Order: sequence, then C-alpha cells, then structure tokens
Amino acid sequence: MRVLRPDDWDEWYGKVQLAFGGVPESAEERALWNDLTEYDRFIGAWDGTECVGTAGAFTFGITVPGGASVRAAGVTMVSVASTHRRRGVLTSMMRRQLDDVRSWGEPLAVLTASEPAIYGRFGYGIATQQLRAEIDTTRVRLSVPDGTDDVRLRLVKPDAPDVRDACEAVYARQVPTRPGMLERRPGWERLPLLDPESDRKGTSPLQCVLARRGDEVVGYARYFNKPDWDAAGPTGAIELRDLEALDPAAYAALWRHLFGIDLTATVKTYNRPLDDAWQHLVSDNRRCDVAPRDSLHVRLVDVGAALEARTYQTPVDVVFEVEDAFCPWNAGRWRLTGDPKGASCARTDDPADLSLSVRELGAAYLGGASLTSLAAAGRVRELRQGALAEVSPAFASVVAPWLPHGF
Repeated sequence: MRVLRPDDWDEWYGKVQLAFGGVPESAEERALWNDLTEYDRFIGAWDGTECVGTAGAFTFGITVPGGASVRAAGVTMVSVASTHRRRGVLTSMMRRQLDDVRSWGEPLAVLTASEPAIYGRFGYGIATQQLRAEIDTTRVRLSVPDGTDDVRLRLVKPDAPDVRDACEAVYARQVPTRPGMLERRPGWERLPLLDPESDRKGTSPLQCVLARRGDEVVGYARYFNKPDWDAAGPTGAIELRDLEALDPAAYAALWRHLFGIDLTATVKTYNRPLDDAWQHLVSDNRRCDVAPRDSLHVRLVDVGAALEARTYQTPVDVVFEVEDAFCPWNAGRWRLTGDPKGASCARTDDPADLSLSVRELGAAYLGGASLTSLAAAGRVRELRQGALAEVSPAFASVVAPWLPHGF
C-alpha cells in the first residue's frame, strides 16, 4: 500500500471505474476527477504492478450545528478488485486512512456509501438523509408566499462565468445555515456543472434559471428537461439537480417555474433536505411520492475535538462511555459540557451517564438521528436515569442536516 503518484492515476482510476461497473466515463468527467485528486491523500493497494485497491480523502470543511465549519476528510473512491476479496485489503486501507486523517488533525471522516452495510464496522454512522420525490405537476398546485411575484427569473447559460460565480455566491451564503453542507474549495464549482452528453439519457443539456430581486441574484435552479409523450399528450419530466435561494419568495418563485414548464407532467428530485420547504407549498403531498434514503455517513476520528467543535441546543453536561475498537484512542469516558454558545469535551474518570459506540456518536453528530431513537434500538444505553432525556435534545439541529452533493 502506498500514496498515489501522478503516473499511477490512469491505472488507479481505471480500477475505480471497473469496481463501479466498468462503464467508461466521459473525458469531461474523468478530467474533473483527475484535477480534483489530492495525491498525498489518496492511496492504492498493489499486487506487484497491478492496482487491486483504491481509496481517497478529499479536504473539506463541513458545517456542524452552530454554524462552524469543521475540517473533515471526504472519503471517496473506495474499491477492492473482485480478484482480491477476503484478504483484508479494505480493512488495511481503512486502517491506513483513519490513521492518516488523525495525523492530519482532522476530527471527522465522512463518506457516501454505494453499499451502506460496509462502513458501520469501521465506525461510520448514517448522519444525514436525502429526500427523493416525483411530483405530479398536473394535479399538484403550489401556494406561494407574498412577494413571489416580485422575483424576476431569467434563463441563462449554466457555465457562463458570471452565472457560475453568482450561483456559487448564493451557495456559499447557504453553507453555514445547515449542518452537513460542504464548503466548495477551488475546482469544486465545476462539479454541479458537469454535463457530459453521454450521461443525459434522453434529457436536455443542463439548464439554469437565476432568481433576481433588483440587481441581486437571490437564488438559482439547475435542471434537465426530459421530454416524453403518450397517446394523451406530453408527459415530460423536469429532473432537478440543485436549487438554492436566499429567502422564501425566491425559493417559491423557482419552484413555481419548475412546476410550470410547458409539456411536462412531473418534477423529479433526487437529493433534497428532509425538511425541504416545498412540502409545505404543495396542495397534495400524497401525489409527490416522497422517499428518504441514507446520504452522509460520519465517523468521529477525534471524539473530543469533534464534540467541542459544535454547539448544543440546550445546556448539557454528560459523561459518555465510548466504544471504538477500530480507533482505540477514542475509547473510554469523555465529559461533554456545552450549550448554544460553545462546548468543551475532555477525558474523565467520572462515572458514565450514557454508553454508546463511536458509530452512534457519528449518527447523532449533525443532529439527524436522535440519541433517544438510537436508545430505542438498543444502540445507546442509559447508565444514569434521566440522562437520555437531558442529552438527546441538546444534540438536535434546528434544520435537518443535509449533504447537497456527493464526492
């Protein structure tokens, strides 16, 4: 196992593609991931001259409850060759990677899982969910707030530099407002604009609409239009990639635009927050076919630093007994003291109030899973009566945590 070198990249990335089905990517997409690769944070396992395992860790800042941005390793492109299963390759890469993340001083590791069953044994807990929906716009109507008609909308070229910069500015203003959102470092602004023709599968090129109030851009939506017809007429679908807005009127104006596009009957979303506000604008939620699924998995690499980095909804003073067989430096008792203004977390010999593994701490860390719910599943044990009722509300988030895009 060794750190990736630039001249290894083609073979290394080829093995990533093979592990994820072997379908070649467009030159545009391949070039983007090549440019984003941080070579000193990517590793490969080699059998002689053959690459048989891959893993990487992008550098991210992730928003936590309270609005702070915390350094996190964005674990990505993890694969093991089908010829090298059951030899400990994955475990060895996870061991090396978490040791590296600790040495980099990053308290969190995060990932999205192609197979969610894999990563729990390495201490990752499901911390956010994403909402999918298929909205029947022929039967569902929107009720919009006052001021919606004051927002002006314009169709624009998504990749025009001024449009890209305006959208990125709106996105950046949203990042501190919701746990789970990622600060986009230079180069990452290209990801939401990725639009290889080979991936469209019958849709239009990527489209973009800007929302303005006066001279200020206050929102945007990027989407694809997939035309279709049946014997009764048009049945096209709008497939939403992303939408951000700075206020309720701009938000509603963008959704109204999506609902009103000619020759379409459906708006499809694949990744929206669980508490996305359009659910309160629609006339009939049952005809929106909503469904959640797991999104961001979080692993506390440094329990003390991670718990100190966020704030807490209510005052909390609790001693956790933490189990962490894979990263034993986290195991033991930790006293967390915090409130909405800040927190401290340090080792202690005091009796524990709650017992749990680092996986449950990861699930609860962004406020997406409650400690009470985890306790009901037998994942958290109450050692002092009443401790759970005191601590669980403190870990909550005012808004649902959400990962806006993968990596």
